[in-house]
Amino acid sequence: MPDDSPRQELDALWRATQDRLRASVPESTFRLWLEPLSAAGSDGDTLYLTAPESIRAWAERRYAALIAEALADSGTPLRRVRFGAADSGRGGEPQARELELNPSYTFDRFVIGPSNRLAHGAALAVAEAPSEAYNPLFLHGPPGLGKTHLLAAIANYLGANAPGLSVRYTTAESFTNEFVTALRSAGNDAFKARYRDIDVLLIDDVQFLEGKPHTEEEFFHTFNALYESGSQLVLSADRIPSELSTLASRLRDRFEWGLTVAVEPPNLATRLTVLRRLVKESGVEIADAGALAELANRIDANVRQLHGALTRVIAHASLMARPLSSELIAEVIPRARSAQATSVEEIQQRVAEGFGISRAELIGSSRAATPLRARQVAIFLTRELTDLSLPQIGRLYGGRDHSTVLNSLRRIEAGIGEDARLAERVEELRGAIHNPTRE
Repeated sequence: MPDDSPRQELDALWRATQDRLRASVPESTFRLWLEPLSAAGSDGDTLYLTAPESIRAWAERRYAALIAEALADSGTPLRRVRFGAADSGRGGEPQARELELNPSYTFDRFVIGPSNRLAHGAALAVAEAPSEAYNPLFLHGPPGLGKTHLLAAIANYLGANAPGLSVRYTTAESFTNEFVTALRSAGNDAFKARYRDIDVLLIDDVQFLEGKPHTEEEFFHTFNALYESGSQLVLSADRIPSELSTLASRLRDRFEWGLTVAVEPPNLATRLTVLRRLVKESGVEIADAGALAELANRIDANVRQLHGALTRVIAHASLMARPLSSELIAEVIPRARSAQATSVEEIQQRVAEGFGISRAELIGSSRAATPLRARQVAIFLTRELTDLSLPQIGRLYGGRDHSTVLNSLRRIEAGIGEDARLAERVEELRGAIHNPTRE
């Protein structure tokens, strides 16, 4: 007879987790969004949950981070949560789902400058003639410079102009999670068909494959199968293939078979163009002609930070009932630090001091109000002031899942626009981080 003890242990863990969730949200919220969830299985540090299709997307978006924190409080090694559609089989694994493409990530909306002109041209050539231009195309550069935008632009272009082609966009992290799930559910054949019987495969953040030998092996065979069948491959990473030092050499070699292109930080003219477009789309009025130039001069790292800085200025202008001017930008946005990049440790220490807690409490598992809010603010500032990706930030904050990081960002972004005290506090901490000698 099969051993049901692992299943019983999982069911017991999920019941205990639901008890914690019930105590942390209103009863109506629990009954509507959390009670219908079921534990499907676990692998490593990941708990797989199933949910009715009618609530799955909302429950994942709003409550994945809360569930992960409830798991952490239980003392279990499970720290991550993945959702799938509910099925009729007991203990069935979640079904693979396509990552949603951002429809605004198109070639028309990509701001071209000297730092990314070659990357844009190569991506457009691949979109117009898959497998005939550059195969594979490998884009590399720090986060926030537009690599994901270009990969999604290729997929969106092909969806609109070549609907007969089968195109799949995913991240290396999602590829890994699907592969692990397929192994556990004896669905490896379906997984192989999903990734090898296609015309175009776009994989973002392939550096995530480092240190995962089984996934590397599977991706190696997937790469070979697609390349030999004439399918197009487009890859991105935060550095060139040769610097992916812990990745198998045979994979690094294959990444360099086609065209490798760097995406570099935007120059001043490009930053100004980005800001003008963002301002036009937001409908915000600028008080003086030099305001955008002032902002572009103060943020020189990447487009993501530029967007975040503009959002902060708009929020301050709204909360303080002031025009969006050069003067306001000078007050709100510190000049770019030309020496050494802000360290996560510095951010954590400053935020912990600002909230009157220890750094250990900040990155720990406590869900008390003060450490929780401090952690969310620290994560928000880390995303803004560094080039780290969501998974990288999560690992530096107690090994939290990227969905927890995303939830923290959304809470603080929303809070800054609604709570003047929070906006002021975040600004004070930002100033302390940028000017550590200031009392």
